[in-house]
Amino acid sequence: MTIFTDYFVICSGESTTQVKAIAEHIESEFAKQAVKPLSTEGVRYAHWILLDYGDVIVHVFEEETRAYYELEKLWLDAPKIPPEENDRADVRNVPPETDERLSP
Repeated sequence: MTIFTDYFVICSGESTTQVKAIAEHIESEFAKQAVKPLSTEGVRYAHWILLDYGDVIVHVFEEETRAYYELEKLWLDAPKIPPEENDRADVRNVPPETDERLSP
């Protein structure tokens, strides 16, 4: 569907504090598998935090901001993967020797 990523994860929190907590938890879980984001945006104000992991881009919105931008409308034709199908997915789907984000 896009040339710049394989997956979008879109989620939201009820407050900027919760948005920051969600983003920190995602970063922590990826870090356990030695995966670091290529880029992180929006942490300072936390209305919309973007975590770019290359093949996966995570958008963490404050609920009002998510409703305003309606990002999901841009990807109406994209297949949706229910979370329960990926609960145990390995975020490190690229061998370490081919991806500089993974530590040795």
